[in-house]
Amino acid sequence: MNLPSETTSFVGRAAELREISHLLTRTRLVTLTGVGGVGKSRLALRAAHRLQDEYADGARLVQLAPLRDASLLGHVLLEELNLADPTLRPPEELVAEWLADKQLLLVLDSCEHLVTDCARLARTLLDTAPGLRILVTSRQPLGARGERGMEVDPLPVPRPPARRDAPPEHSDALTLFAERAATALPGFELCAARRASAAAVCRRLDGIPLAIELAAAQLAELSLEQLADRIQHRFDALTEVAGTGTGTAALPRHRTLRTTIGWSHELCTPLERLLWARLSVFNGGFDLGGARAVGAGGPIPAGEVEQLLDGLVAKSLVRRRSNGGERPPRYDMLDTVREYGVHWLRELDEEYTARCAHRDHHLDLALQADAEWLGPHQVDWYNRLAAEHANLRTALEFCLSEGQGRTALEMAGALWFFWFACGFTREGRHYLGWALDLCDEPGPVRAKAVWACGVAAIAQGDTGTAWRLAAVFREAVADSADPDAAAAAAYLEGAAQTLRGNQAAAAAVFASAPEPPHGGGAFPAARFLNQVTTSFVHVHRGEFAAAAEVADALCARCEKLGERWMHAWAQYTRALAAVGLGRPAEAAAHARAALRGKALLHDTVGVGMAVDLLASTTADSGHGVRAARLLGIGQRIWQTVGLPQMGMPELLAARERSELRIRECIGDAAYEVAYGSGLDTDPEDGLDYALAPSP
Repeated sequence: MNLPSETTSFVGRAAELREISHLLTRTRLVTLTGVGGVGKSRLALRAAHRLQDEYADGARLVQLAPLRDASLLGHVLLEELNLADPTLRPPEELVAEWLADKQLLLVLDSCEHLVTDCARLARTLLDTAPGLRILVTSRQPLGARGERGMEVDPLPVPRPPARRDAPPEHSDALTLFAERAATALPGFELCAARRASAAAVCRRLDGIPLAIELAAAQLAELSLEQLADRIQHRFDALTEVAGTGTGTAALPRHRTLRTTIGWSHELCTPLERLLWARLSVFNGGFDLGGARAVGAGGPIPAGEVEQLLDGLVAKSLVRRRSNGGERPPRYDMLDTVREYGVHWLRELDEEYTARCAHRDHHLDLALQADAEWLGPHQVDWYNRLAAEHANLRTALEFCLSEGQGRTALEMAGALWFFWFACGFTREGRHYLGWALDLCDEPGPVRAKAVWACGVAAIAQGDTGTAWRLAAVFREAVADSADPDAAAAAAYLEGAAQTLRGNQAAAAAVFASAPEPPHGGGAFPAARFLNQVTTSFVHVHRGEFAAAAEVADALCARCEKLGERWMHAWAQYTRALAAVGLGRPAEAAAHARAALRGKALLHDTVGVGMAVDLLASTTADSGHGVRAARLLGIGQRIWQTVGLPQMGMPELLAARERSELRIRECIGDAAYEVAYGSGLDTDPEDGLDYALAPSP
C-alpha cells in the first residue's frame, strides 16, 4: 500500500467518515467537494486508512496537485501506483489492465485543475475494473457519469453562549484550535478563561481547518486575547466594506480563508513575504538548497534564507517534512497557501524571474547528477531526483511553453539515466520528443538528447525508433571530437540489433566499437552499456564462458567506481552465464546480487527478471518448494509491471520451463500451494524472502 502516514492529529469528522463509507457501498465514484482548506484531502486519506481492509487489494493514493500537464495523467498514475512498463502501450490502458481484477479503493486527490481529464479517466477505469471504487477530492465535481458528490463542510464551531458568563460548548473546531495552539506554543492549555476567546476565533474563521491552523500558529507571537481581537477587527472591517454595515455577517467561506491567509501574510516580515512568493514556484516541495537558489537575491542574502524559512515554518505557512536518516528535510506548502504566494509574485512582477531561477536550479541539478551518475552516489542521486520529480516536470514545461527548446533539450538529455534506469522511459520520450520538435539547432546538446531518446526507445523495445535515431545520432556526431561519441552510437545500433534477434550483427557492431578513454566525454555510460549488452549477446549465442568473462570485467569496473545499476545488470548476465555453464549455486548468488542492486533504484522490470532467474536456479539446485514460491513472488512483481515478462518470448519461455521443472520435481499439488503462497506475498516481503540465502 502507498497510503502516507498522517503527520498531524485528525480531529472530528466521524459523521463524514460514516457517510463516505455508506456512499462507497452504493456507488463506485464519490467526489468530496468544498472550498480550499476545508480538509478534503485529510478526510479522504483518513477514510482510505479506515476502509483499506475492506478491499482485498487495499487502498492507493494518487496525488495530482503537482501535475500541470494533463497529457501526463496516465504516466503519473503508473508512477504513484508503483507500476512500470517499458512498452509503447498507452499508460492509462496499462493502469486499467492492472486494475481489472483488483478489489481496490483508489483515491484521486486534488483534481480541480484537471476535471475533464479526471472524469474521463475515472470512467475508463471503472468500466474496466468492476471491483474498483474511486474517491475523489476536488473543489468542483467531475461531472462524470455515476458520480455521487459529498460537500465537505467546515468543522462545527461553538455556538455563542446564551449568557455572557456561560462557558462555550465543546466543538471539533475548538479541539483543533487547542491542539494546533499547543504545537505553536508548547504548554498551551485551553483553560476556562481562554475558551471564550478561542471559541470567538473559531466562529470568526467559520470552522475552516486551514484558517484555524494558521491563526493558532500566531500564538507563538501574540496572546490569545490579542489574536481574537485582531481577527475580529479585521473581519468587522471587511464585512462593513462588503456592505452589510453590521460587522457580524459571515463572509463567503472561500473569502474567509483568503482573508486569514492575507492576515498571516501581513504578520510576516517583508522578507518573509518575499521568500514566500518566490518559493511558490516550486511544485511538489523543495529542499534548503532549492530555497536558496530561488529565494535568494536582491534584499534576501543567501545566508538569511534558512532563518526566513524557519519563520514561515513557525507560522504554518510552510511545512517541514523529515526524510529520516541522513537525508536533509524537505519543505512544502499547502495548495491554497502556494496559490496566494503566486498571486503576490505576479503583483511584484517577479514571476518570470523566479521561474527562471527555478529552471536554472533544476538544470544544474540534472547536469550534476549526469556527471556523477557512474559513481558511489548513484542511489543518493536517484532518491534526490525522485523527490524533485514534480519540479523537473515543472521546469521542463516552463522551458517548452516559453520556447526555450535548447534548455529543455539540455535538461531532458542530461536526465537520460532517470528516464532509462529508473523506470520513467515513457515520460522521458514525451519531453525529449517535444523538445526535439521545438529546437532543431545542431550541436552537442541536441546530439545528447537524440541519444537519450534512442536509449529510452531501446528500454521500450521500440527497435524501429532506436534504429532510426541511431542513424540520426551517428550523423550528428560525425565530426565530433567527443571521445565517447562512437561508443554511444555503437550502443544504439548494437542494442537495436540484439533486440531484433540479429545476434551476429550485434556482435559485429560491438566488436568494432572503440574503447573510449575514461573521462572527458558526454557519454561515459556508453562503454558500460556496450559491455553489458555484449555479455547478453554472448548468452544469446550460447557463448557462456565469453559472457561470463565480459560480465566479470564489467563488475570489476563498476566496483571500482562504486556504481550499482550497471553492476546489477552485469550480475544478471553473470547469472545467465553460470546457468549455461551448469553452475546453479553460482548463478543463484549472482541473481541475488542483481536483485539487491535493482531494488535499490526501484527498477521493477530488473527486479522481476532477477526473481524469475532466481526461481530457475533454485529449482536447478533441488529446492522445488522454494522455487515455486519464488515464481509466485516474481509473478506478483510482474503484475505491478503491467505485462508479465514484458511479453518477451525469451522471458516467457524461460518462465514456462522453470514451472515445468518445478512441477516435475514436487508435483502439481505442492506446486500450486507454494506458488499461491508466493503470489499472495506482499512484494516487499517477497524481496526479503528472495534475498535470504537458500537453505
